[in-house]
Amino acid sequence: MNPSKKTTRIMLIAAGLILIAFIGGRLSGKSPTPPEHAHPQASSPKPKASTWTCSMHPQIKMPKPGKCPLCGMDLIPMESGGNEGGEREISVSKYAAKLMELETYTVDRRFVAAEVRMVGTVDYDETRVSYISAWFPGRIDRLFVDYTGVPVKKGDHLAELYSPELLTAQEELIQGIQTLEKLKNSDSTYLLETAKKTIVASREKLHLWGFTGQQVAEIEKRGTPAKHMTIYSPGSGIVIHKNAQEGMYVKTGTRIYTIADLSTVWIQLDAYESDLNWLRYGGQVEFTTETYPGKTFEGTISFIDPIINPSTRTAKVRIIIDNPTLALKPGMFVRAVARPKVAEGGRVMNPELAGKWISPMHPEIIKDAPGSCDVCGMPLVTTESLGYVAGTEENAPLVIPASAALKTGKRAVVYVEIPGQEKPTYEGREVELGIRLGGFYVVESGLEEGERVVSHGAFKLDAELQIRAKPSMMSVPSEEQEIAGGEPQPQTLCPIMGGAINKSVFTDYNGMRIYFCCGGCDGTFMEDPEKYLEQMRSEGVEPEKVEHVHEH
Repeated sequence: MNPSKKTTRIMLIAAGLILIAFIGGRLSGKSPTPPEHAHPQASSPKPKASTWTCSMHPQIKMPKPGKCPLCGMDLIPMESGGNEGGEREISVSKYAAKLMELETYTVDRRFVAAEVRMVGTVDYDETRVSYISAWFPGRIDRLFVDYTGVPVKKGDHLAELYSPELLTAQEELIQGIQTLEKLKNSDSTYLLETAKKTIVASREKLHLWGFTGQQVAEIEKRGTPAKHMTIYSPGSGIVIHKNAQEGMYVKTGTRIYTIADLSTVWIQLDAYESDLNWLRYGGQVEFTTETYPGKTFEGTISFIDPIINPSTRTAKVRIIIDNPTLALKPGMFVRAVARPKVAEGGRVMNPELAGKWISPMHPEIIKDAPGSCDVCGMPLVTTESLGYVAGTEENAPLVIPASAALKTGKRAVVYVEIPGQEKPTYEGREVELGIRLGGFYVVESGLEEGERVVSHGAFKLDAELQIRAKPSMMSVPSEEQEIAGGEPQPQTLCPIMGGAINKSVFTDYNGMRIYFCCGGCDGTFMEDPEKYLEQMRSEGVEPEKVEHVHEH
């Protein structure tokens, strides 16, 4: 057989078999597809969207499709997010929480240091300032220290004075000694006692006029009065004032020199009245000067002025500090900072002073038991009476990070994590905050220890609440509404979308007429009318009353 004819016959047979199989399949109603796909399941219909929103204005929520009342765009179906919780609650997916970079912080009790900044100047220690004055009238014939700023030591000679009264007092002493010498062999006891008393009185007079014991002994030994009396320095220090000149006549009490001991100095600081609550007698203060950049000095608060300067609204805070090298000079400008650790109730925690006894005049005198001050003899007082407490947990204030609080004037809103939820869920809550301490706020009320607040990303959550038309930081009642005393206001905004009402669109419910901004909102309202009525009343709005209920 011809090979080409054989091939043609085979192809015709194969085509015939395929045609027979196809016709058989059509007649039997069976699909040629494999058995496992012979009976496909009917696909379930897509659930209808119950809420429609605008892609440009997500706060718009409608029960049926239509146009956005704000921009006119076609509404799109909004995916159901399940139960949205309370009106100030918000749930986000874990992925969305990561995108928002949300971080939480556990509300706890801790001692946080306040930072009180002050400025001031170095000043003399008033308790170490000496005045050199004339103790008797006379003439200054010589000044050994003839300009200010000269350092002097105790016992250095300062000036020489001539005085007729001084000569008379010396003559009385010399004559008394001579008289006693003449009466040495006398039998008269009365005369001897009188002469001795005259000598004692003359010596005492010279001592009261500033003569040293050595000077008086030299007069007695010499037997002649000295024309001049030398004035010696009663202590060491720097001559800060020279009030007299050579040849000048002075009276009793005339000031000649002023000497200041600079081994201890005062730092006079200005503290604002808002910061005074955190400053305590005996507390530590650090300060720096322009003269020694990078060097920090530390002193102790020895006095807080009880009077506020009405011009600057500040009070003087005095720091006492040792100055053995005289590095600190009066008049230097300083910048100071105190970092007291704040405790509950506006007190200050200081473990070094808690339970101690301290001198009310000299803060460096601290003892473990009651007693008297070693310097002034005054009775010691307890540090608790000055506002110090121990570092126990019950004394620690409740704090949150400053970044967790969204402040609007006098109000503060934080977002609290709700535990046990399938998705990250947060609740906006108004809290009452106290003072800010560095990176923390003291919580007065509204939070409990152990709750977790959003410390990073809270503003993003608040913005999401605004998008969802829920109460947020910016939608809390205004102060004007509070001042109004809670009197109900007429309805001006739609309870569904928050826009201005259209009085031609309304519904009557239980004797009340509720207006809306557009059609469709009434249906949403009727899904849960009590919820929207409660929201309106919380905002101080009372719906209009109607005598009869009408269907609209």
